[in-house]
Amino acid sequence: MPDAFYEAIYLVETPLPLEAVAEVMAGEQSCGTFTRVEGETDELRERARADVVAIRDLGEVAQPSLRSSWLDRKSLSASPHLGEVVVRFPVANVGVNLSTLAATVAGNLFDLGEVTGLRLQSLKLPGTYRKQYPLPQHGIDGTRRLTGVAHGALIGSIIKPNVGLRSEEIASLVERLCSAGLDFIKDDEIASNPTHAPLSTRVPAVMAAVRRHQDRTGKHVMVAFNITDETDAMRRHADLVAKEGGSCVMASLNWCGFSGIETLRRSSDLVVHGHRNGYGALSRHPALGIGFQAYQTLWRLAGVDHMHVHGLGGKFAQADEEVVESAKDCLESLCDVDDRVMPAFSSGQWAGTVEQTYRAVNTSDLLFMAGGGVMAHPGGPAEGVASIREAWRAVEAGESIDSARARHRSLSDAFSFFGKP
Repeated sequence: MPDAFYEAIYLVETPLPLEAVAEVMAGEQSCGTFTRVEGETDELRERARADVVAIRDLGEVAQPSLRSSWLDRKSLSASPHLGEVVVRFPVANVGVNLSTLAATVAGNLFDLGEVTGLRLQSLKLPGTYRKQYPLPQHGIDGTRRLTGVAHGALIGSIIKPNVGLRSEEIASLVERLCSAGLDFIKDDEIASNPTHAPLSTRVPAVMAAVRRHQDRTGKHVMVAFNITDETDAMRRHADLVAKEGGSCVMASLNWCGFSGIETLRRSSDLVVHGHRNGYGALSRHPALGIGFQAYQTLWRLAGVDHMHVHGLGGKFAQADEEVVESAKDCLESLCDVDDRVMPAFSSGQWAGTVEQTYRAVNTSDLLFMAGGGVMAHPGGPAEGVASIREAWRAVEAGESIDSARARHRSLSDAFSFFGKP
């Protein structure tokens, strides 16, 4: 692929010829509209029009996934076909503009009347173009350096209850979780700046607890404060976290938007923990939305350091195969520089999901976060953390979990409690 172009790969469902619909997509998202207009010269089309470079017919679909009033008006009711369409776009049409890049590869395509389903699957960017966007300031290596965890998975947890605790109660819980041996603690995605625990009091209280633990043990526990808000407020919140000696902030990517995250990245050198809540609305239907490879590519251009991928055997709807592929996407550089981000496994995780996670991704370069899996352990949070650590040590050493359970009470108790049918 030449450096002057990038490619987007789509799944397209339509009752019309795939070739015709692909050309509509390319024109609609570059220099064309439903008809040729004055000023759309051959020279302009030559340099600015997107091109269809590949089409693969994947066969007939039993029934349309989505209704199209446009097709209804034209009385087009043939059985739809599913196809993979690759469109090549000129970089010059976009420049270094993440929001416009997203609008170009997605945008009105989801509203095209010709389709009964459309999904942006993946993006391929030339290295020269990718390098014009921010790289992760910390990523995997920086997160390890800041937490002092040189090897093995980083073990984390989430503040629970999700909301309702006051600032001093959260600080007390953080102190307990630090003592339990965690590497990473984060706010829940719905707990940002509540009136009962505003960031103005929560950040100083929590960081005082983190500093006390660091003074005692030498270990800095990374706390991802949820600073999701409008852009100027997020910058102020990040400044407060930095002033108090914090190392990480969290933001709900879909609700802050590209510009909010880009501004945060430019204005702060803290680790940016990207939470994808709401992504199911973009991805859950197989014939509509945005696949994770394309999704995480766009957010990596904004400069995030961590990306949520959900968890194996967890409480959410994603299949385990999708979770694994999402983690592998995060762990693969987009070009010839190290721009990998740390995948954050979360949702229903406990010691019993460690083995399948390690076997599936074949790496410990990840955040393994357990809320209930730590705090609901019958022996308390310290035993919850210990059970997860012992599970990771066992699988990394090639030992069976059953063998490790026989030697470690915390692990045995976790299976007895969480492993009940």
